[in-house]
Amino acid sequence: MPSYCYFKGAVVPLEDAKISVMTHALHYGTGLFEGIRANWNAAHGQLYIFRLLDHMKRMKDGCKVLRLDIPHTAEDLSRITADVVKKCGFKEDTYVRPLAYKSSEALGVRLHDLKSDFLVFAIPWGRYIDVDTCRCAVSTWRRPDDNVFPPSVKATGLYINNALTKTEAIENGFDEGIMLTPDGHVAEGSGENLFLVEKGKLVTPATYSSILNGITRDTVITLAKQELGLEVEERLVDRYELYTADECFLTGTAAHLTPVCEIDRRRLGEGGIGPVTAKLKDLYFEAIKGNLPKYTGWCTPVY
Repeated sequence: MPSYCYFKGAVVPLEDAKISVMTHALHYGTGLFEGIRANWNAAHGQLYIFRLLDHMKRMKDGCKVLRLDIPHTAEDLSRITADVVKKCGFKEDTYVRPLAYKSSEALGVRLHDLKSDFLVFAIPWGRYIDVDTCRCAVSTWRRPDDNVFPPSVKATGLYINNALTKTEAIENGFDEGIMLTPDGHVAEGSGENLFLVEKGKLVTPATYSSILNGITRDTVITLAKQELGLEVEERLVDRYELYTADECFLTGTAAHLTPVCEIDRRRLGEGGIGPVTAKLKDLYFEAIKGNLPKYTGWCTPVY
């Protein structure tokens, strides 16, 4: 089934959405993206886009940092995105990629005096980390400090840091890498936030720990508190806690909720999916497919 893209103000076949080799964002990473999931519910005959408006609000905040002048509100961007996904007609799990970028065909390091543009496309996409439980390693690459570049801004150029981490992990025989902060505390994975279960509590690096303020992270915190009554600590996390925690899992739009069974060749718990992780994973997948009435406001129906 063909895919489509909103490109230069019109919805066109994906293969026709092309940019010039001189596009500023291609050379300097002056772009900003979101990753959004649309989840197919066969029983409902419906494709639900998960927390669409929240993603677009975060994108608009990032545009302020990168001085991307996109003449659309977050609500406008949500409507455009839903229209594109509907045009594609997919009846399977789908990944949606909005991109705001400096579109001028110009060279020179800067953010000023450049045109901005917005595009969004959708493609079928299954699991990002294609294992039931993943093996992680602490990366030699660290997250940048907020004064180097704000980690909560999903800038295309910044993701070379994430790419270096991911490739290092894969080439060393692991599924994912875990980055530390500049001062050596635990930050996040290459494309995911991180959670630990310690003595019945949920622990996760705070937003000041050089992490992305993840929407899936927020979803899991909400479900943990409201549905399981768990205490959630957002704080500095020491590296040794990665090895002593009862359970660990990663969260992200692409990765969903992925259990971690091993870190730096140290087995966590029984080496499988822990009981708290399993409950949260079930709740999360029910929520994103529109099966939890309490949270249907998170789900935008496409059809």
